[in-house]
Amino acid sequence: MATFIGQLVGFAIIAWLVWRYVVPPVRRLMTAQQDVVRKQLEESAGAKRRLSDAEKAHQKALEQAKAEAMHIIEEARLDAGHIIDQLRAQADAEVERVKVQGAQQIQFLRAQLARQLRQDLGAESVGRAADLVREYVSEPDARSATVDRFLDELEAMAPSEAVLPDPVTAKMRSASRKSLKATVERFDEIVADLDPEAMSKLADELVAVVKLLVREPILARHLSDPADDPSPKLRMVERLFGGKLDEPALEVLKGAASGRWSQDSDLVDGVEHVARLALLVRADRENKVEEVEEQLFLFGRILDSQPRLATLLGDYTAPVEGRLNLLNDVLSHAEGVNKITAALLTQTIELLRGGRADDAVRALAALVVARRGEVVAHVTAAAELSDAQSRRLIEVLSRIYNHPVSTHLQIDPEMLGGLSISVGDEVVDGGLASRLAAARTRLPD
Repeated sequence: MATFIGQLVGFAIIAWLVWRYVVPPVRRLMTAQQDVVRKQLEESAGAKRRLSDAEKAHQKALEQAKAEAMHIIEEARLDAGHIIDQLRAQADAEVERVKVQGAQQIQFLRAQLARQLRQDLGAESVGRAADLVREYVSEPDARSATVDRFLDELEAMAPSEAVLPDPVTAKMRSASRKSLKATVERFDEIVADLDPEAMSKLADELVAVVKLLVREPILARHLSDPADDPSPKLRMVERLFGGKLDEPALEVLKGAASGRWSQDSDLVDGVEHVARLALLVRADRENKVEEVEEQLFLFGRILDSQPRLATLLGDYTAPVEGRLNLLNDVLSHAEGVNKITAALLTQTIELLRGGRADDAVRALAALVVARRGEVVAHVTAAAELSDAQSRRLIEVLSRIYNHPVSTHLQIDPEMLGGLSISVGDEVVDGGLASRLAAARTRLPD
């Protein structure tokens, strides 16, 4: 019994201990497990709801996507129709443009071909005509006949008149021209009784004055001042040049200073002009003016054929001594150049102020002709003229220009026939070669 009670007490103690220390943790564990299960069940229910919502949203989005796709497909179908219509219209327009452009291109090619055929035919005709002309003028009589025909045409021009500008006064205004005329008249009075050596010395002194005026532009400005009273200018000339220049040169300079010049350079050109006249008067008194004229013309021909020489002589930036040495070297190799021609050329090259040497020499030759009272005509022919043709040419030109005419003949076989005449700035080109060339240029384009 005691054992039973002892076991019962032991069982009770064990039961109490289990209830006291084992049951609460187990209960808490079961409660926590139940909470976890409950939470999982709730989450599963929430996930189910979310899945359902997602399926609904997906279905809705799918329906919207289908609707949008149908809308896009419809818009694409409409756009495709518009694009097809636009492309068809553009294609039609392009086809029409190509057709029009093709027609224009065909028309252009047709016109170009016709123009080329006309050009070829014209060139062939002119070339054949040139061959016939060359064959025709190969005979001296036929070539001479072309000159006679040109003289007949020229004679028809005889009633007309032409005024040749003076090479010195052409660029001057009225006041300067009057002053230069008065200076030349005074020069003629002064040199009436001078001997040849005095004329050359006068020319040299006037050249020195020109160089001084070029170096001292203020002096040139004072001497060319268009004042009504020239007394102050004359006193200046006397004070500056008295005792340094001989009386003739001093008087000429006073006559120039007494004038009314339009610009300073006109006074300088006027004094230079008188310096040349001094040598021309000497040549005239020694009966060498025709020789001087011919030599100046030949020297101009040399410069025309040697442009490098003309450039070197006209290079006013180079020292004048070098240019004069070059001139003297050229003249030393020429035969029979008289000292007056050499002095005139020396003056011209020494006093160049920016102009071309060949132009200056031509102007000098024109001055010689003008001083002689003649008009010079530069004539180019394919062969020498007969005496009768030369006399007739001079007669016709004299009637045209109402002035005595001297001719300088140049032979150029390339002219074929006819004549080319240059008087001052006027050119009458009747050469057969020029006419053939003009025919080529007038061929239809």
